[in-house]
Amino acid sequence: MSEVAQFLPYGLVDLPRLLEQPRVADRQALSAGLLAYLKRLGAPREALEAARRLAHPNSRAIVTGQQAGLLTGPSFTFYKAHTALALAKEHDHPDRPVVAVFWVASQDHDTDEVRSVQVLDFDEQVHTLSLELPLARPAGRIPFAPHVAAVCELLERLEGVTSVRRRVCVALKGDWTYAEVFARLMLEFLGYEGLVPLDPMAPELAPLFAGALRRELSDPLASSQAINQAAEAMRAQGLHPVLGRGEAATNLFLEGEDGQRRLLRYREGHFDDGQQCYSRADLEALLEHDPSRLTPAAGLRPVLQDVVLPTAAFVVGPGEMKYVAELGGVYRLHGLEPPAVVRRLSAVVLEPPARRILEKYGLDAWAFQDDPETHFLEVLAKDDTRVAAIEQALGRIQAEFERLRPHLLEAPLQRPTHRAQVRIAHELERLRHIVLQTELRREGIARSQFERLRLHLTPGGVPQERVYPFLMYLLKHGEAPLRALKQASSTGRVILEI
Repeated sequence: MSEVAQFLPYGLVDLPRLLEQPRVADRQALSAGLLAYLKRLGAPREALEAARRLAHPNSRAIVTGQQAGLLTGPSFTFYKAHTALALAKEHDHPDRPVVAVFWVASQDHDTDEVRSVQVLDFDEQVHTLSLELPLARPAGRIPFAPHVAAVCELLERLEGVTSVRRRVCVALKGDWTYAEVFARLMLEFLGYEGLVPLDPMAPELAPLFAGALRRELSDPLASSQAINQAAEAMRAQGLHPVLGRGEAATNLFLEGEDGQRRLLRYREGHFDDGQQCYSRADLEALLEHDPSRLTPAAGLRPVLQDVVLPTAAFVVGPGEMKYVAELGGVYRLHGLEPPAVVRRLSAVVLEPPARRILEKYGLDAWAFQDDPETHFLEVLAKDDTRVAAIEQALGRIQAEFERLRPHLLEAPLQRPTHRAQVRIAHELERLRHIVLQTELRREGIARSQFERLRLHLTPGGVPQERVYPFLMYLLKHGEAPLRALKQASSTGRVILEI
C-alpha cells in the first residue's frame, strides 16, 4: 500500500501522538446508547464495562468493522477485531481509556456478499451454504430466524466440538436481524476480551448520527466533490483511485418504504432516489422520525463513524486502505482530523493435516499461499533426479561458454555468443519446469498432498483468510484457535498453529 501512503496523513507510528490529542465526541450519549444496545443483545460483562469506559472524558476508540457475514464471514473479520483489541490493550491507560469498537456494517445492502459461507470438515470436504436473501435490503433489516435451521444443520455436518456448536446455535436463535446475529456471535467469542460491537441501525444508536447527516444534507454534493478532487490528485500521481462519485450523486442512501436502499441524487434543490423526489425538509423530518433510514455511502461511512466515536485509529484491510486515502477532504468538511489508518493482522491457520504436509516437504505456509505451484515445484526440484541432471547440464554449458569467452572477444562474435548462451539456458530452464509440472500432474502422493494444501491454504485460489470463517476453526477445535490468536502480534503476518 506504499503507493497510497502519501494520501494517508497518519499511520501506526502516529498513534501514540494521536491518542494524546483532544477528540470531540458526545461520550455520555455514545456510552449510554451502546450499553442499551449491548444489554439487549446479551453482551458479556467485559463488553459492557468497555462500553462504560467510553463515557470517560478522555476516552479513545480503536475502530474496525466489516459487513455482517454469515457465521461472521471470512476469518479476516476476527483478525480485524484482534488488531483493534491488541492496540487498545497496548495503549490503554486509567486516565485515558482506549476501547476496541467493531462497526457492524448493518447498512450495507449488497446481500450477495453476506449470504454464503464455506466450511471444511474433518474429512476435508467443503460444505457451502447459500441463503436466499432479499435484494438491496440492509442487513440490519433482514430477519435471521428463517435461516437458523439451515445454519445449524450445516454445523452438524461439520461435527467438531459440541459445546461450541451449541453456543453458536444459541446466538442464532431469537427475533434477531442478520446484523444482530453477527454482533451476538462476535460478542460470544470476543466480547470477553472487551470488544464493543456498534450497529448504526440499532434504535439505541441511530439517533447519534442524525447531526452529521443533517450537515451532509445542508451541502449534499460537497463530500462527493471532495472525493472526486482526491481521485484526480491520485491520478495525477499515476495511481488508481477506487472511489468516484457520478453526476449529482450524493454520499447518502435512503431506505424506501419498500425496504430497498437507494442512492440519493441532488439536482436543482431537490433529492431523488430514482423513485420519488424529496426536499431537504422531507429528509430532515425523516431523520427526526427514523434516523436509521438515511445511511452513508462508502465515501462517508468512516467519517460518520468518527463524528460519533473518539477515534484514534481505524483498522482496515489492504483494499480498504485505498478508499480511505481518498477521504481527507470529507473529514475536513465535517471538521475532523483523520485517525491513524492501521493495516490489520493477516494470518494463516494451520490445522494438523496441513501442518504435517508443510513439515514433510519443508514448505513455508506464506510462500505456498502467495504462489502455491511455484513454491511446491521448487521443493520437488530438490529431490528430482531429472531436474538435478538438467541443472548439472546447465552448469556444464555455462562453464563451457566461460572457457570459450577468451576466443570470442572480437565485437562481431560477442552478441551472437551471448544470445546463444541465453537461449540454451532458457530452454533448459523451460525443460526443468515442464519436468516438475509433469511430476505434479502425475497421480501420486505429491499430487494429492499438493491438492490438500491448496484446499486448506488457498481454497478456490484465494487466501484462506478470505474464504473460511474463523468460527469454523473454533467449531472444529474448541478454544485453541482463539488462544493462538490472542497471543499473536497486533499487526503483520502470523501463523496460527492448532
